[in-house]
Amino acid sequence: MNKLKDPQYVLYRFIIFSHFLSKSHVPSSVAHDKIFLSEIFIEYVSGIMLSGTQGLVFLLAIALSSICAQNSQARVTPENGLKSKVYLSPKITQHPGSVSNKFYYDIEFPKGHIAIKSFNAEVVDEEGNSVSLQETYLHHWVAVRYYQRKGIKEPKHNGNLGFHQSDLIIAGNSGVCNHGLSQFFGLGSETRKTSTYVPDPYGIEVGNPLEVPVGYEEKWLFNVHAIDTRGAVDAMGCTECRCNLYNVTKDEYGRPLNPNYVGGLYCCYDDTQCKVKNGLESVKRNIYLKYTVTWVDWSDSIIPVNIYIFDVTDTWQNTGSHDCLIEFNVEKSENGVATSDRIDTRRSKSSFPISGDVVYGAAHLHSGGIGSTLYGEDGRVICSSKAIYGEGNEAGNEAGYIVGMTTCYPKPGSIKITKDEVLSLESNYSSEKSHTGVMGLFYILVAESSSTLDASVQNHQELEVPVLFWGVAVFGLAIFAAVVVAYRRQRQSEDGYHSIAA
Repeated sequence: MNKLKDPQYVLYRFIIFSHFLSKSHVPSSVAHDKIFLSEIFIEYVSGIMLSGTQGLVFLLAIALSSICAQNSQARVTPENGLKSKVYLSPKITQHPGSVSNKFYYDIEFPKGHIAIKSFNAEVVDEEGNSVSLQETYLHHWVAVRYYQRKGIKEPKHNGNLGFHQSDLIIAGNSGVCNHGLSQFFGLGSETRKTSTYVPDPYGIEVGNPLEVPVGYEEKWLFNVHAIDTRGAVDAMGCTECRCNLYNVTKDEYGRPLNPNYVGGLYCCYDDTQCKVKNGLESVKRNIYLKYTVTWVDWSDSIIPVNIYIFDVTDTWQNTGSHDCLIEFNVEKSENGVATSDRIDTRRSKSSFPISGDVVYGAAHLHSGGIGSTLYGEDGRVICSSKAIYGEGNEAGNEAGYIVGMTTCYPKPGSIKITKDEVLSLESNYSSEKSHTGVMGLFYILVAESSSTLDASVQNHQELEVPVLFWGVAVFGLAIFAAVVVAYRRQRQSEDGYHSIAA
């Protein structure tokens, strides 16, 4: 039998054909053999013509599935040399109601000049099991890059000197807040279900030896704020750091709190204790922040992105200075009966320091948060990020807690910000009840505009054009073949001919 009449053979050859066409590059052994590609394509069309309508439909389905699958794979497959490693933070010992808010210097981190592609984290126990937010609430974790003078002992966090010691230089993000938000990475309860992947061809550049001051070395530190709520009288109140539950009247440095300060970070600092039920047995346990870093070695083909963090409490609009207060309270609404009426909306404005393309965006909110949106000066939406709430009891789906935030991945070059453009951040919280110590942060990654960077993006996009082009071309030719088959069958029927089965 002629192999062109065998649908399986035609399908096999066509899959090979579509496989090569859907690649951003063709193997050299094939690229120099145009006859090979032409032969397969002719066999594909001829096979459809001879295999009949039923075979045509089957082949079309397989063809489109193959093209779509290959195209999807081409878009999401990371660059060659992608590396990933899982680490554990130092041990965190807790008992019911306890708070740990420590700084861990010189944490394990990939070495060398690299591009970070993702940074994910979660709280686990000593067996490596995920710990529920209903037992240990992850208020926040942040990873900060710093330069440490060579030859000195590991620094200990000192509240009076903090990060301003001459032996330790914070190599923070690109802004926009003047202080207090210097992290490269960081989330809270939403950490398990919030994407942090940096799409190709972009990456967060770290480990560049040319950026390290003479006499220093690059290192990383963690600040992990975890609140144990096992047996708590008011678990949600503990997570919101309500001062009355912690019996706190002074901050961690011994300074008296303002009588109007009812809740927030000043009341749930390291080693404080939230109120638990009477007679509760104090069972200690050890937990860890498990973090997974994915990266590639740095190369000229990677486009660097800068990290910017916006805060809805930023004072720039009123003072001209980016002093970010980090937290605020939401008062219970006494007006309105509909849920839509009970929304607390906060807004801030910030001047952006560079021109560039937005690559990624996500908000950070606390329980009660609805979502945040970052707007351009003309009112366009740069990114909108909504809260994802859990519905059960298992880790990653805890009812009443934010377990994830939606993220933005604009098409390269589609969302631009210009230098000195005034951006607006809007954060929405439910005001059905009051909330203390909440946050309204927004992270974006921006590739700075330049002719070099623009050319790199254009070259990367050009690699994807043949995939779509050939997919459409093959689909169009398949439709054309179907029309020809239908036309020939109609003529055969009119002439009194019948098809002969092979």
